[in-house]
This record gives sequence, C-alpha cells and structure tokens, in this order.
Amino acid sequence: MVDRRAVLITGGAGYLGRRIAEQYRSTTDLDVVLHTRSEGDLTSDEPFEAISAADRDRVVQIVHSAAVTRFNVDAETADRVNVDGTRRVVEFARTCPGLERLALLSTVYASGLRSGPVAEMVLDGSAGFANHYERSKWEAEQVVTESGLPWQVLRIATIVADDERGGVTQYNAFHTTLRLCFYGLLSVLPGKASTPLYLVTGDFVAEAVADLVSRGEPGVHHLCHRREESTTLGEAIATAFEVFAQDDEFARKGILPPLLADEESFGIMAAGIETFGGEVVSQAMRTVSPFGPQLYIDKDIENANLRAARNDYRAPDARVLVRRVACQLVDTRWGRHVAVV
Repeated sequence: MVDRRAVLITGGAGYLGRRIAEQYRSTTDLDVVLHTRSEGDLTSDEPFEAISAADRDRVVQIVHSAAVTRFNVDAETADRVNVDGTRRVVEFARTCPGLERLALLSTVYASGLRSGPVAEMVLDGSAGFANHYERSKWEAEQVVTESGLPWQVLRIATIVADDERGGVTQYNAFHTTLRLCFYGLLSVLPGKASTPLYLVTGDFVAEAVADLVSRGEPGVHHLCHRREESTTLGEAIATAFEVFAQDDEFARKGILPPLLADEESFGIMAAGIETFGGEVVSQAMRTVSPFGPQLYIDKDIENANLRAARNDYRAPDARVLVRRVACQLVDTRWGRHVAVV
C-alpha cells in the first residue's frame, strides 16, 4: 500500500486553519495534517519534532497560517511568532523530501505604507509600516521567498464575515471599531472618506487558498477584490450607521457618526487622550491607533494573478456585505446574544 500524500496546515486550530482544512477535505484527495500550538509551539526550538520521518515523507504541501494577527502586537511577539516562527516552518519544509509547495498566508498590508498600485510581486518594504504586525508579515515573506523552496505568498485582505450572508464568528479591528462607534466611544476616527477598504469573507479566502495551493500556482496572489469592487471608509461608516439607526437603543442615544480627522490632528488627539483621557476612551484609542495610518493611504491592490488562476472568481457587493455584517453585529451585540432569524 502506497502512503497517502498529505498537506500540513500550521495554525490548524485557528479560524483560517480550520476553514482551509475543510476545503482540502472536500475538494482534494490529500490527507490533512493539522499542526496546532498544543502540538508544537512555533516559538520553541523544535516545534515539529513530533512529526515522524515517515510522515514528513508524505507531506507535499505546507500551508503556513499560524501567526499573531493583531495590529497592536508588540515588536518582540511579532518577531518571535511571525518571523522566527516562519523560519522554523522553512526549516521543517526542508526535511520534507516530496515537498511541492510552501504557501505563506500573509496580508495585503505587508505592503505597509505604500500608496498607489500594489502589484502581486515581492515587495521591498521601502515605504515603511504602520505597525509591527505589517512589518513582521513582510519580513516573513522575505524568509519564504528567499528560502529556495517552491513558495507561494497569499496576501489576504481584511476578513469581516464568514460568508456573504454576513455571519461573524471571528472578530478583529473592523468589528471592534464598529462596536466602539455603536456605543458612542469613538467620536473621531483617523482616515479619509475616500480611502478604499479591502474586505473579504472567510469562505472566499479558504476556497482560494485550497485551490491555489493544491494546483501549485506559483508566486504572489492577493486574496482580495479590486478597488472598483470594494467600498470606502466613508461608505462603510455611512452604511453601518444606517443599520445602527434602526436599533431602538442606539436611536435613543442620538449618537452621531464619527468625524474623520487628518493624520496630524488625530496623532495629537490620540497622544492627549492617552495621557489625560479616561481608561475606557484610552482603550478605544489604543484599538484604533495602530492601523490608523493605513486609513489615509490610497492603495490600489491588484489581483490579476488571482483572477487569472481562478475561473470562478467573483466579488460580492461590498456595501451589501458591510450592511449584513453590521446587522449581525447589532443583532448579536457583538456575539453576546443569539441573532434573531
């Protein structure tokens, strides 16, 4: 009996790791091996020591999804998990003689503070970064692309929902910011109304990852939609507040949409609040500030490689998606209640 070929997915217990595994099981004949933190922490010296030589012989694909994805992550943690962890994945990949593809899940914000067109290619990082998350993911990309292994870099946009119906089971800065607005804790936001927001669903990402990696599509792919298929910061705020206004509790409070401050003014205000503001408002500002610089940058993220590789590529209506997400968040009070169907 010939040993079955396998894909190894790091971060197997995480949101994307689980969804990607489901896609592999339903669309390929590969065995799925999930590597979780409990089995081997990527910050340890030998995170893959439990995987036998025989099992390494079976691994033909590796999807590296494990990472710290918080915008406010500190430098040490970002380096230890995202950069050094990726180095350990590369070291493990070298012990898999049948390896056909090593795929790194990155972020479109590995482009940092670059404005204008962002091509599906290796980036030089010269524009700088808004936070350590972005910087560490860019460095992780360099580790993979310079490894000499058969690599892929899959840069993912902001996941705001599980699917196009707007269900949310994984919360991030997008959802937290809307929550702060709903409860009147953010009267000012950084950014320009015209700044494009690149939003995707978990289903879209998981399907694309499993498809692109299993078919061995080489190079960089942006798992996002084109600028003309996306919404803007101003549109997203307006859409969310239209939904909020339908809630009786919110309507009684008379909360207004946040004003958008220019970058210099917001920086001064954030520093003042951190020094003199109350704890609740200070925490709100610490949530928004790490990704604030991105909301002033006009990026045109290209996805030609993705569209060429996937004949079934389709973008949902971004405003409808934001509306559905906002409805879900309000109905469940950000996961605290069961949504009324």
